[in-house]
Amino acid sequence: MHKVEVVENGLEATNKITEFENEGFSKDNIYIFSHDKNRSKDLTDATETGSVGMEEQGVIDSVGNLFRERGDELRSKMQSLGLSEMEAVQYEKVLDEGRVVVIATDNQEGPEHLL
Repeated sequence: MHKVEVVENGLEATNKITEFENEGFSKDNIYIFSHDKNRSKDLTDATETGSVGMEEQGVIDSVGNLFRERGDELRSKMQSLGLSEMEAVQYEKVLDEGRVVVIATDNQEGPEHLL
C-alpha cells in the first residue's frame, strides 16, 4: 500500500510527513521527490525521511539510474515504491511544475541512500 501527496514546498512536505507518521507510516518509508536533485536531497536530509536506493529498486535499476535522464530516474524510483507506470508519469509531470511529491509506503524495509 502507498499514499501519494503533492505539495508546494518544504513546509507542506513536513506537515504531510507528520500526517503520514500519525497514520502509522515510518519515516524510513516516506520518500520526497523533487525534479531538482539538490532540493530532493536537502528535503530528505531535513525531514530525515527515506531515500530510494538499491534495496527498493534492485541493483540493475539503481545502476541504470546513473545513465538515465532525471525524469526517467524519478519515474523508475516511484515505480519501485509501488506506483504504476501511468501514476509515475503523472507525478513526474507534477515535478516538472516545481512541486514536490511525498510518497508513504508500508512495503519497504528501510532506507538506502541514493538520490
